[in-house]
Amino acid sequence: MQTLNEPVSLAAQPTPRHWRARLEQQLDHWMTTPTLQRWATASWMTRWLVRRRAERLFGLMAGFVHSQVLLACVRLQLLQTVRSTPRTAKDLAQQLGLPESGLQSLLDSAVSIGLLERRHGDRFGLGPLGAPVVAHRGIRDMVEHNATLYEDLRDPLALLRQPGQAHMNRLWPYAQTTQGAPGVSTPEADPARVDGDAFAHYSDLMSHSQPFVIDELLASYPFADHRHVLDVGGGLGGWVTALARAHPHLKVSLFDLPEVARLAAKASADQGLQDRLSVHGGSFTEDRLPTGADLVTLLRVAHDHDDDTVRQLLHAIHLCLPLGGSLLLAEPMAGPQGEPSATAPYYHFYLMAMGPGRLRTPEELTALMQEAGFTHIEPVPNPMPLHARLLVGRKTRPTSAAPLTRESVHLH
Repeated sequence: MQTLNEPVSLAAQPTPRHWRARLEQQLDHWMTTPTLQRWATASWMTRWLVRRRAERLFGLMAGFVHSQVLLACVRLQLLQTVRSTPRTAKDLAQQLGLPESGLQSLLDSAVSIGLLERRHGDRFGLGPLGAPVVAHRGIRDMVEHNATLYEDLRDPLALLRQPGQAHMNRLWPYAQTTQGAPGVSTPEADPARVDGDAFAHYSDLMSHSQPFVIDELLASYPFADHRHVLDVGGGLGGWVTALARAHPHLKVSLFDLPEVARLAAKASADQGLQDRLSVHGGSFTEDRLPTGADLVTLLRVAHDHDDDTVRQLLHAIHLCLPLGGSLLLAEPMAGPQGEPSATAPYYHFYLMAMGPGRLRTPEELTALMQEAGFTHIEPVPNPMPLHARLLVGRKTRPTSAAPLTRESVHLH
């Protein structure tokens, strides 16, 4: 039996019949011959292309080193230090308690990838890519969080074979109750296994990374057209809090697992929003979502679930909305219609390590929304679709399927 590490025999491959497939196969053969590589490198007409591709390939091989340079800068608080006052390598070595020779390598590497830049007098200052790291705590938190992901990626084949054994999955508090994400639990879940501190830590991390999506939503969608917004899987309530402050006319609600809802209620009270923000604890697999909202928002939740769970979640949302109500979904998505996406590799492996979720295309999410009964589904253009793309769908007919009950619920 052939293993993943064994090369595939070209002789064993079927001969393509379509002329385009035959041409593509022949081009693949030509592009991998040493003779063509030597000719393309020697010719002034193609040398630039060979060099550019070589640099891109080297960047792929060096990508892990780049991420570790970033992690070192974050852990040393190096970027914050030079933001206040550009420093020489000697000054930084004394302040950080590191050998100057080793620190010099880190500084030169950070300059090469844009985190730092050289200033007058052999000093180092903040670079163009270092500035957003300093400006956003969420970026720094995710850099630290990703260190666990990189442990899982040390052996990518092991992760592919047994994604459930990843360190990321074991550190995810929602895995204590289900193979899912915020707002989800199974009837068989053991409440004694729920770690409140783990929920608080993870929810805090998500809250710090959420401002990017919040800014996209507030800039892109006409919330003034609604009166009551329910956010499902809302964590500590960072989104609904920002929404309530941006649109004082709105009534806002949040639904999440009871332990998370308790933390969210305390956070809203601390900010003086308890009169405008209602918090509901429960599980959509066992409890109906609260009614009364004419818009439900779902931010970075669906990608944490398998398809069956997403269907159930979307059905529950459709059921709680009145006729004419809407669902606004904000998700990192794969490129539409199979187009390449620069962020897709990260999310594919991140979600694999986290649990049963997966990255979906806009077309796949649209199909799932249609199955739940939503119509008039369309994308909402947003300025920076790096962190999330937006889809909106409407409820134009009553829910046809039977309502959720404890007896009818079953997670696959």
